[in-house]
This record gives sequence, structure tokens and C-alpha cells, in this order.
Amino acid sequence: MAKQFDHLTDPIRRFIAAQHIVFVATAAETGRVNLSPKGMDSLRIMGPNRILWRNLTGSGNETAGHLKRVNRMTLMWCGFEKQPMILRAYGSARTAQEGDADWSDLNGLFPEETSARQVFDMAVDMVQTSCGYAVPFFDYAGERDVLHDWADRRGRDGVRAYWAEKNATTIDGFPTGTDKAAETADIPSE
Repeated sequence: MAKQFDHLTDPIRRFIAAQHIVFVATAAETGRVNLSPKGMDSLRIMGPNRILWRNLTGSGNETAGHLKRVNRMTLMWCGFEKQPMILRAYGSARTAQEGDADWSDLNGLFPEETSARQVFDMAVDMVQTSCGYAVPFFDYAGERDVLHDWADRRGRDGVRAYWAEKNATTIDGFPTGTDKAAETADIPSE
């Protein structure tokens, strides 16, 4: 049976901490629904109703584009290894990226990463657990170094150039804001 909560309880926080992958879902008012797996050290629980997750550069940038149009997000975890559970956190999120006043503070909560693109600051308004009895077992074998190595070979300027070429719009043509980040990144702070 599904159970709903108005915040991240301590048992839910422990469950999240034990997971190696989170799925992120967003949608604009039209176009495609995006569902994306995220791994690496990219998530922080900041309080009973606040989650930060850092988005690294990838082939798309749907989350940022969707949030500019419709501010809603769902995060989902599945208990693949031990505890059978599906956990969803529902809410809204704001996007922080290079050039924003709080970018350095938020991005600084995570390990240094050349491919860091955005930090999404999610306000959680509902949490739901369900059984997960039909979710299969999978063993965690480790993180991949492919994205990290790809970004380090290009350097931060090369990653920004990739944003301009591949990440400026969603697959439905919605702007993502990465062009703003690339333009303002080199402006010295006062």
C-alpha cells in the first residue's frame, strides 16, 4: 500500500542515502515528458522539504527547459539491492547555474566537476512510498568515469561550447538557459 508524507522522514532519508541512482521526471505544458537517470555524487538532502541535485552536462537538458515553463519535478528511487520500495518526492524546483549569485555556494556542496551545469533546488511538498515488490534485484558495480573524463579533456570552456551547441534548447525547442550561463560565467564578481 502506498503511504504519503508531507516531508522526508528519517527512514526515507536513510533509504535515499543508500541508493546509487535517482530518476528525475519533468514536463512542460506541451511536448515530451522527460525521465532521466542520475548517478554519481549529485544529491544532497538539505532539510525535511528540500533536496539539491547537481545536473552534469549531458546529451540533453530537458529538466532546465521544462522548469522554465512549468515548475514541477518528481524524483524517484527504487530499492534495487535490499529493501523493496519505490520512493517518489514531488515538488517544485528552481535552477541555479553559473552567473547566478548562489551558484558557487550550491555547486560547492558537491565534489569539483568540470561538467557541472546546474544545481536544482527542490522544494518537496509530498513524498510517497510504495512496495516495490516487483522491482528486480540489481547489484551496484560502481560509477562510470566516462563523463568526468570527457569533460576534463575539453576543459570548462569546451564544456560551455558544448552547451551552446547541444544544450541550449530541449528536444521540443524550449530554451534551457545554458546560453545565459555560458555568457555570464566569465564576468568577474564585484
